[in-house]
Amino acid sequence: MNDLKPLVTLWREDPAGTYQTWFLWKDRLRNFGAIRRGLAEVVREIHAGTFGNLYKGSPLEPVVKSIAEQRQIFKGADHAFLWKPKLRIPDIYENQENQKAFATFLETCCDCSQEHHLLAAIHRLDQLKIKGLGPAAANLLYFVHPTLAPPFNTAIVRGFNALVGAKVKLGNWSEYLAMRESILRMNVENQSLLSNDLGAMAGFLFDVGSGRYDSMLQAPSPVNSEAWRADLARLRESAATQMSKSQDDGQVEQSHAEVQGQLRDLGFALGFDVWIASNDQSRVFKGGLLGQGCIPNLPDSVQQIANGDAVRLIDVLWLDKASLTPVAAFEVEHSTSIYSGIVRMLDLALGFEEQGKSLRLFLVAPDKRAEEVRAQLRRPAFSKVQDTSFFFLPYGELQKNFEVMSKFGQGLKAIEAISQRITA
Repeated sequence: MNDLKPLVTLWREDPAGTYQTWFLWKDRLRNFGAIRRGLAEVVREIHAGTFGNLYKGSPLEPVVKSIAEQRQIFKGADHAFLWKPKLRIPDIYENQENQKAFATFLETCCDCSQEHHLLAAIHRLDQLKIKGLGPAAANLLYFVHPTLAPPFNTAIVRGFNALVGAKVKLGNWSEYLAMRESILRMNVENQSLLSNDLGAMAGFLFDVGSGRYDSMLQAPSPVNSEAWRADLARLRESAATQMSKSQDDGQVEQSHAEVQGQLRDLGFALGFDVWIASNDQSRVFKGGLLGQGCIPNLPDSVQQIANGDAVRLIDVLWLDKASLTPVAAFEVEHSTSIYSGIVRMLDLALGFEEQGKSLRLFLVAPDKRAEEVRAQLRRPAFSKVQDTSFFFLPYGELQKNFEVMSKFGQGLKAIEAISQRITA
């Protein structure tokens, strides 16, 4: 269908359509926060080993139930997660490794803020081929990233196929991602009638797929159909390339919390007191909390410097035990903006420079982001970098040397040895 505007307009004005009954529903957005908190509890219990091996009674049950109760568009959303013992699906209840992979997927998606990190998490989950854990999980992602991940169910797929002339199949992540590309494109083309929140577009497709507007449908557009097939082919190639690259690199990106936890434990091993960012102290790590064993409050010398509130958000600080003076600061750039991390650390460094003290600053990121880090530090705004001790610490070096440094390292020498000094 070349021009969707008449049909979208009809849908918006339909008193029984999902736009009026669900998308504009005053209580719709209240569930987003509760669902996010519920997913965090799922992650916490899986990491703690207390999730169990049944859907019923697990922390996933209330999350999925709250989604399924979101009016008619999500009716049946819980079916994909109900334990089917004869089929042993979805295989996240009895298989502990699959359960942990599911937790890592949810944790990464909840932590990330950028589209490419979200898509990378989906590709990694898809590569594991966990039986029964398909694109129905996109219904969880929608409540975390409503502008990036459209919901997914039979009626939505049926509506998309009817409009585009596609043949998207349920249970296939590659086809979901190709459908997502077309949905984003259709959403932009009809932006004035829809929303950045992809729930609107999903609601429209749901009603079309439910047969509500069959009399309005024309022959599917061959242009759109070809675009969908091109998206599908490109995304399949992208997934294969990403898998190959992961194997070549010999590593899979760890979650932000895992890297923070390693830096915390390394700081302990090297004899420092450790501060974890105030907004991350309650994150789960190794069955406990990231802030466990760390200092609960920053010393006055840190809190009193300019922009002290921002400094409290630096991912990890190592402090001298005797004086509680920071000696090293770490920003983990797994999903957050490199720019904002640099700003926080420079605020801290410049504040201490005024007190006649100095400290080491480390940007910790995947190996492939080295040039991106250097490009940011070449900005005119960061001209002060050349006066500070700024280092790039690749994930790969941290993982490779963590055990040896923990056992035999002293002070900052070991961490500096595996890092790259950066100047503006």
